[in-house]
Amino acid sequence: MSAIAVVAVLAALLAARAIAPQENITGLRKAIENVAGAAARRYNARDDTDRVMDTAKIVQDSTGGYLAVYHSLNQAEGRFHVSVATSSDLLNWTFRHDFGPGTHQPTIHSIADGGGYVVAWEQDPDNHLAFRYFRNQADLLSGKAERSFDAPQTLSDCAEGTPNIYSVELDSDIDKSVIDVGGHYFWNCDRDRQQRGTLTDFKSWTAAPQPQVDAPLLAAGVGGNIGDRDDFTYARRDYLLIEGQFVKGDFGTWRTFLYDVRAGSADQLAIKTDGGSTAFANPSITLLRLPDGSAGFVAGLFLPSEGAAPGESGQLIYYAAL
Repeated sequence: MSAIAVVAVLAALLAARAIAPQENITGLRKAIENVAGAAARRYNARDDTDRVMDTAKIVQDSTGGYLAVYHSLNQAEGRFHVSVATSSDLLNWTFRHDFGPGTHQPTIHSIADGGGYVVAWEQDPDNHLAFRYFRNQADLLSGKAERSFDAPQTLSDCAEGTPNIYSVELDSDIDKSVIDVGGHYFWNCDRDRQQRGTLTDFKSWTAAPQPQVDAPLLAAGVGGNIGDRDDFTYARRDYLLIEGQFVKGDFGTWRTFLYDVRAGSADQLAIKTDGGSTAFANPSITLLRLPDGSAGFVAGLFLPSEGAAPGESGQLIYYAAL
């Protein structure tokens, strides 16, 4: 084989490796969009105490079961409460603990090798990001936090919130740790925009805007909030599911986008529910082992009543194999 031919073959191989991750996301994307064809799904998800499970984030626990954090509105107080629940099948949930009033939009991250759990949420008043560390599952389910940190507002004097946790790195323990966090800030006290922050040693917080994440959604016509998101890695490539509101104040215009971190691009997902709902917010996704042991994902979406088909408003939880 000539030198020119060898170079051509190597170039083709490198090109194939470069595009393969983008091709591989196609199947997962179609599965995320195809709610009606999911292995299982539950609209208006509630726990066994009839609490709604709005904005649920689900992870696998160390025993092979599942944990969810979510918020519910306490009608008597007029305030949200974050709760944690357990499940063996991803659809039926047993309430375990209430983290108190003024907590909402939660997320949870399981630290590798039995390192415990970090839970984050948006805390009011003076909406800000709050973090709690639990040494193990028993402490999590009883609400016994080993460490607590409430981040100061640094990018907005009005509100910062809707956290997702990209990673938790421990040097030796949580007091020597780096936690990579996504969130939103209320830009000009007018519209939500994206931020990314770092919690160091569970005592020091820094954050910066992420205009590169906002940009493709703005280019797609999003004129309202760009808020909640969740991250995942697939085929060695990083992605976000992220919500964008086309018209400020109109809940019926919430849509969910797939954001490719490397490419800096975002595509609106064509989500198809059983009844044909059109508005989707607060996306979450976790790649995990399904109840039957197969590899798959579980996703969550909040369906505002303004765009929901009959019987579909509220929190949607669904899963499918990969």
